[in-house]
Amino acid sequence: MYIFQVVALLIALLYYGNAQTSTVAVNHTILGSELSADGLKQLAAIVAPQSPVFHPSRGSYFSLNLLSAFPEDLEVSDYCVELLAIFGQRYSTYVNCLVSAARPVKVCQNCYGSYDNLMDIYTNISSDQMGPGNVSCRDSLLRSDRLMLVFLLYNNLEDIWTGSECNSCVSLGLHSLTNDTLYFMATLNQSLRCFEKFQQGNHSALCKECKATYRGLNELYSRMEKNRTLCIDIEDSMNMTRRLWSKNFNCSFPRAENVPVIAVSSFMLFLPIIFYLSSFLHSEQKKRKLIHRE
Repeated sequence: MYIFQVVALLIALLYYGNAQTSTVAVNHTILGSELSADGLKQLAAIVAPQSPVFHPSRGSYFSLNLLSAFPEDLEVSDYCVELLAIFGQRYSTYVNCLVSAARPVKVCQNCYGSYDNLMDIYTNISSDQMGPGNVSCRDSLLRSDRLMLVFLLYNNLEDIWTGSECNSCVSLGLHSLTNDTLYFMATLNQSLRCFEKFQQGNHSALCKECKATYRGLNELYSRMEKNRTLCIDIEDSMNMTRRLWSKNFNCSFPRAENVPVIAVSSFMLFLPIIFYLSSFLHSEQKKRKLIHRE
């Protein structure tokens, strides 16, 4: 009986010594290699059994992966996933169009087709109508989380479209540009062709030859501004044309709306002169009358 107790004590001492040696070796390996890959493996082997929370995955140490499978009643249907993929493609197409049409601004005339496609797929996602298998994607794609990313992305692009006032230049249904927009572009191209023809050499010839077409363009723009049929494309193109006319070519002509301002300003300028002149004449007439009575 005593022999068995001694043997058990020796075994316990040997086991304790091996454990201490292993721990020191692991610490030395980790510190010496500055947490190398082998050190991480050994550290994971020591820490993992002792930690009730940390459980490294089998394929990659120190990686925490969420479960990718949820119950079927919580997962997004295949139909909604397909709509989401189409939305992503059309969103990317519209954004790329906006970037390429940023300068000079042509976001309405170049991108109304891609915006129409994006709006169609978003309408399908946000609709109450059931798709295949009596599935509606509005709740699962638009309202299932606090961020509501799909709604946020679409709303940002819709703000760009609204802020650009593209509806003023594009027909209902987003199928084509309006007749007013097409006519303005044709008139603008006439002025630009005239500028290109006479821009070499003395600009006085350009100011003289292109004055009629440029005046007509300004009058057309004023009418469209009054009728609220302008979009950012037309505004930007008109601003650049006016900059060419006045700054680059140093041309000018009195605008029609400035004539009343000039007339009123001239009248106010000469009003004191007229007042003092009339006062002087009136006082001279009184003096003559007084002298005649004496």
